[in-house]
Amino acid sequence: MKFVILGYDGPDGQAKRKLHRPAHLARLEALDMENRVVLAGPLTDQTGSLIVIEAKSLDEARTFAESDPYTVHGVFARVEVHPFHQVLPVLSNSKA
Repeated sequence: MKFVILGYDGPDGQAKRKLHRPAHLARLEALDMENRVVLAGPLTDQTGSLIVIEAKSLDEARTFAESDPYTVHGVFARVEVHPFHQVLPVLSNSKA
């Protein structure tokens, strides 16, 4: 199952982001090595980040989001996790 993680930066998010980026990326890269990261990156209006991951359950996706260095260290003031069904682009192993 896919899940969208929306992390909204707090007031000091941009400054804290630089400090905690290596740990945040290392964690995402480990998940990416398992082919579980669909996409990830900062929003260009500097309000936060969008991450789409594969997880077994909503609880697993929430746990991942809540234990992310950006969440733990206050880069994100708020995090939302939503189940997601990808329609496009069409994937060879999915049904729309």
